[in-house]
Parts: sequence; structure tokens; C-alpha cells
Amino acid sequence: MPVPWFLLSLALGRSPVVLSLERLMGLQDTVRCSRDLSCHLWEGDMLCLPGSIVSTVGPVLVPTRLQTELVLRCHQKTDCDLCVRVAVHLAVHGHWKEPEDEEKFGGAADPELEEPRNVSLQAQVVLSFQAYPSTRCILLEVQVPATLVQPGQSVGSVVYDCFEAALGSEVRIWSYTQPRYQKELNITQQLPDCRGLEVRDSIQSCWALPWLNMSADGDNVRLVLDVSEEQHFGLSLYWNQVQGPPKPWWHKNLTGPQTITLNFTDLVPCLCIQVWPLEPDSVRTSICPFKDDPRAHQNLWRAARLQLLPSQSWRLDAPCSLPAEAVLCWRAPGWGSCQPLVPPLSWENVTVNKARKFPVLKGHPNLCVQVSSWEKLQLQECLWADSLGPLKDDMLLVETRGLQDNRSLCALEPSGCILLPSRASTRAARLGEELLQDLQSGQCLQLWDDDMGALWACPMDKYIHKRWALVWLACLLLVSALFLLLLFKRDHVKAAAARGRAALLLYSADDAGFERLVGALASALCRLPLRVAVDLWSRRELSAQGPLAWFHAQRRQTLQEGGTVVLLFTPGAVALCGEWLQDGAAAPRAHSPHDAFAASLSCVLPDFLQGRAPGRYVGACFDGLLHPDAVPTLFRTVPVFSLPSQLPDFLGALQRPGAPRPGGLREMAEQVSRALQPALVSCFQPSGIPGPDAGRDLGRGTGLE
Repeated sequence: MPVPWFLLSLALGRSPVVLSLERLMGLQDTVRCSRDLSCHLWEGDMLCLPGSIVSTVGPVLVPTRLQTELVLRCHQKTDCDLCVRVAVHLAVHGHWKEPEDEEKFGGAADPELEEPRNVSLQAQVVLSFQAYPSTRCILLEVQVPATLVQPGQSVGSVVYDCFEAALGSEVRIWSYTQPRYQKELNITQQLPDCRGLEVRDSIQSCWALPWLNMSADGDNVRLVLDVSEEQHFGLSLYWNQVQGPPKPWWHKNLTGPQTITLNFTDLVPCLCIQVWPLEPDSVRTSICPFKDDPRAHQNLWRAARLQLLPSQSWRLDAPCSLPAEAVLCWRAPGWGSCQPLVPPLSWENVTVNKARKFPVLKGHPNLCVQVSSWEKLQLQECLWADSLGPLKDDMLLVETRGLQDNRSLCALEPSGCILLPSRASTRAARLGEELLQDLQSGQCLQLWDDDMGALWACPMDKYIHKRWALVWLACLLLVSALFLLLLFKRDHVKAAAARGRAALLLYSADDAGFERLVGALASALCRLPLRVAVDLWSRRELSAQGPLAWFHAQRRQTLQEGGTVVLLFTPGAVALCGEWLQDGAAAPRAHSPHDAFAASLSCVLPDFLQGRAPGRYVGACFDGLLHPDAVPTLFRTVPVFSLPSQLPDFLGALQRPGAPRPGGLREMAEQVSRALQPALVSCFQPSGIPGPDAGRDLGRGTGLE
């Protein structure tokens, strides 16, 4: 599995980025300064006494910035110590004050008073160095020529070599003048250890240090200690605490070489690793490689636990410190979430592994604790559920107190706090008056109280019993209504079966001959029996309602009764469909005011485009007038029949499933075919198909003769 913190091999001693340090030979401390400055280092250390800040009479030198650099101070080539070089940047502070007489009378200044302005400045700069357990203070004397004495001007820097310090230690450096004219400068620096410096061959204490590499191995982490055989060393895994000493987790003295395996679920941000050789005064090297890893933070929250303590206290237990806030919330049975009680309560910062007091007077199983980090809910536990039982169906009333004894009450529900009394449609609003009476009669339990408000838990058991009685009554009424509905439905189904299934014929009126053919088909279908709707028989309704409204009403009624909409395709209908499919929502060209097919396309097309057509629509065309393959692909998602050659299948698609079929579909198809013959002859005769036998020829091949 991919592990982000091990994409690179992390090593305590062989880091991919190391520092190469300058070497200083000899043990003598030295000082040097910028061009045009002169400086001197006083012999021996001095007492570190900054003293109080004093005011300046004229310009003075003050330190403005500190810089540090790591170097090696070597007694021999392979015998060096880590040393901190310090650079102090100086500037002129303050200015000469104008004489009062000159300022008052505007006279020329006395030459004797101007003379001090052309002199050089001298300052004593103190460097204080603290690295546990020792402290040093040295004194630097600096002189600036008169040509550089300009108020606010930076004059250069002084560099001191150097303060010796231990590997991996934290050092603090202060700088100020004596006397002190401003707040001292300070800097804190964490020095690297053997793993971050190119010093393994120069500092003897790093020679015997165990070097540690880490790698991923499935769901585990492997710690490989690169040490020689028979070398003894200590290995410690600990949780580094922000407050308090480190918390040991695992410690063992080992003999090299060794491989230690850890599970990924054990890795948390504060888990650190420390190794050292088992020798007197050996250097210990530590690394905390998981502090910025998202998975380690996830493991930390999984390991965190909320614990209820005696005396209305609780504690967040976790191996590492967490940036977290907590608040009480209320959760009732059936609620999807716990409602934070903010206000009247507020979010409070949480310190890990430290007991906290609940702000409530009494516990309640519905009171829970929410812990969030960076506005994201991480933990939620109802701590009283174990001792006080499961969640109760109690209503929480929130009392808010204002000035002049003004107070308001609201009932907490999933949608928010409902002000009482209220006309809302929630349960709390309907029972508002009863809840207020329960509160006044002392039936509610007070959970919290202060100057800003109070919290009350009111039992809802008695209202639940009333509600169940109403529910049972409603169920009986519902069962009765369903029984009556089933009886009505059965009678309706019987009546519908007697009447036959509904069919709505839609076509494009290409010419009068085709309209006669459609009329003949509709009349033949009515004798099967089928209840047929076609615009030829509804001219008055079409004129009154319009084609679109008429089609909507007929389509809705046909589909609601379980009928079928029949699309009769002709070359004109195919062309009209092509216009709609090409232009989308654009209006088609003008058609006959009675042309329901043109009006219906605005509703028929969405059914086909959205996959609702199968089972509700069928298509048909007439032999010799249009081949089924000419029907647009979109409409071929439903069966398309060629008439009269496929009349049996066509009539089967129109029949209600399970409906009686007297004489069978074949007999019905023969009846319809005979009824269509005259209309077919009349329709095709203008197209050049001569003779009275044309209709008979069209009917051949259907298997109906």
C-alpha cells in the first residue's frame, strides 16, 4: 500500500540534505568587524546583568539584528566541536539635541557646542549565550568614525567566533549595549545533531552512533538499525508531549544489527524515535518523522477517547496533544445528529489528558460531548448513556434570560429551537402550551442554570401514549379506506375489462386518402373491442381546445387506464419527426389546425428521449407506403409493425395482458384486414397502383387468407 511518509528513505544519520561546515583551528575566541569600524574583545567572561533602559543624550550605537552560523572548532582534524558564530549588526540611534537658546532666538550655534557632533561613537556590546546547562556573556568594544554618525544609519556589523554548544541542543542568544538604551535583541535556535551535519568523521561523539533507516513493508513500518555486530545501543519510542515530559511507550537495550517492526495504526504525530550507544555521556539522537503526516493525524483521532469521571467531570484521552474544542450537545431518539447547545453554552478549548468540569447541574442520557478540530467534528460520545440508560424521548427547553427579567423559552428540535408558544407544525409547537404547564408545575428536570439562561428536560411519555392511541385509530381508518379502495378498484377493473383497452391513434394527415385509411383502422379496432380515440372523431373538441390540449388530455387518460398510444408513420410523419429531432425545441413549420400528430411531438419526444416509451407506445406503418426501417431510430425503441402484414402481432400488442381473445388473434386480424381493404385501394390508387385488385394484392402474404 502507498505510504506517503516513506516515499523517501528517512535516515537519522544519512539525511539526503546535510550541512558542510567551516572549520576553525585553535581554541582562541576572536572578533572582527566591518570596514571603517574598529572592535576589540575583552578578555574573559563577564556577569550577565542587562540593567535598566536609560535615555540617550545624543547619538548612540545599538544592535539592530542578530545572525548565527554553525562552524566547527577543531583541536585536530578529527577532533572538533560544534560552535555558533554570532554576527551583530549595528546602527546609530538618537540625534543631537538643539540648544534651547538657538531654538528660541534663532541665533547661530556656538562653535563649542557643535564640536561634539564631529566625534566618533564608541559602544560596549554584550553577547549573552545560554545553552543548558551553561551560560556565557562576553563584551565587545566597537568604535564608529564620525563620518558614519548619522541618525538611523546602519554602520556595519561585528562577528564573534564562537560559542561552543552540544549537538542537538537548544541555544538562546541575547545582545544589548552597556548601558542599555533599548530592549535587548534575542534569538533561539535548535542545533542539529549528527544526522543533519557532515560531521561524522569530525566529531568523535558521532562515531559510535547507531544509524537508523525506515521503510514500508505492507501494513508495517520497518526500523533498520545500521550498526556493527556486537555493538550495544539503546532504542526508545516515546510520545513527545507539548506540556510535560515525554511519555515513554517502548524502550529496550539491543545489540546490532536489529530490525524493529511497527504497525501503521501505531503511528501518531508525536511518536518519536531515539537511539544512542550504550556508552558514558553518549549523544542521543531523536527524530519525530510523523508529525506532519495526515495518516498519523487520522490514527491519533481514532485513538482518542472521551471518558466520564466522577463529580461531573470528563477527560479527552489521547497519546498526543490535539488542537480541539468541545461543547455539550443534545441527541434525542430518532435524530440523525446531535444538536450543539450553542448558545447558551459555548465552545471551549480542550487540553488532552486533563479533567474538565461539565457546566451542567445534573446528567442526562441525551447529553453528549462533541469534540471538533479545525471546524470538523472528530468525536462524539453520550457519556451518561452507560450509567443512566438509553436515550429518552424528552424535550429540551432552552431558557434565555435578558435584561429586566425578560426571558424566552424555545424547544430544541432537529430543525432548530422552536420558540414557545408557536404556530409551527412541529411536535414541540403543537404541545407548546402543555410543555409550558409541565415546566411551571415542576415536572421538568433542570440540567443547567446561570445568569444567561437555563436548560430543562421535559418527559414526553404521556404525550407518546396519546399519540399511539391516535396512531391506532388512524391505522384502523386507513385499513378501512384501503378495503373500500380495493373493492372499488376491482369493480373498476371489471368495468375496464368489459369496455376493452384504450388506444390513442396519432398520425400525420398527409392526404384525404390516408385519413380514410386511418378512419377504417379505427373503426375496425373498435369492433374487437378496443376503445379507440382519434382526432377524426373529435373535430369539435379539437377546434374548442386546440390540438395540443386535446392530445394532452387524451394521452393522460389513455396511459392512466393502462392503454397504448399508437404512432402511425407515413413519409410526412417521418419528415415532421426529422424537423423536430434536428431543430430540438424549435417550433415546427405550420400544419393543419386539426393535426394532432404535429402538436403531440412536443410531449411524445421526451418520453422516447428519457426511456419512458417502452410498454406505453407502439409504432405502425402500412405496406407499400413506408418501410419500417424508414422510421427514425429513436422511435424504433418500441415495436414498429407493418400493416396489414403484421396485424396479428400488432393486435396482440394492443390487447390487455390476460384479456380474453375470442376466436384468437388470427381471426381478429382477418376481420381488421377485410375492413381495411377498400380504404387501402382508395389510398394507393392515386399513386399509380391500378385496378380493384390492388388492395387484395396488398393483403397477400399476411397469412390471413
